[in-house]
Amino acid sequence: MTQNYSGKKAAEIVGISYRQLDYWARTDLIRPSVADAAGSGSRRQYSYRDLLELKVVKSMLDAGIKLESVRTAFEYLRENLGEDVASARLVIGGGRAVLVRDDAELLDVIKSGQLVMTSLLSLDGVQAEIDAAVRELNPPATAVRTAAAPQAAPGS
Repeated sequence: MTQNYSGKKAAEIVGISYRQLDYWARTDLIRPSVADAAGSGSRRQYSYRDLLELKVVKSMLDAGIKLESVRTAFEYLRENLGEDVASARLVIGGGRAVLVRDDAELLDVIKSGQLVMTSLLSLDGVQAEIDAAVRELNPPATAVRTAAAPQAAPGS
């Protein structure tokens, strides 16, 4: 069974005010996917995926990205990722939100997917290379002793 969250609970979980949540819904930034408000007395119902998107918006705002730029970023993400906005890998900081694609591309989602960098350095790959070079230059002690052991003279 999938749990749904009221507007009050969603705001509490995400760490925003109900007023912010209401504004974002009324201005189509993040609308509740389970049940939208339909007049006086009706209540919005948010899904878990909605909570993830709301938290991304909050994180972007907390990082100093203006609400207008957040809207631009979400438009780009929805156009290019569809329903998978919540699963996007974003690097947020310095007034930018950069999408990390599987093919190691970095795209600025605020600037409609402008390419930021063409390659990404994986530090685990660097570590593996250094480990291999260290092993090659400093073989384990047992291998050194075996190689250094005197060979018996032929015929002895």
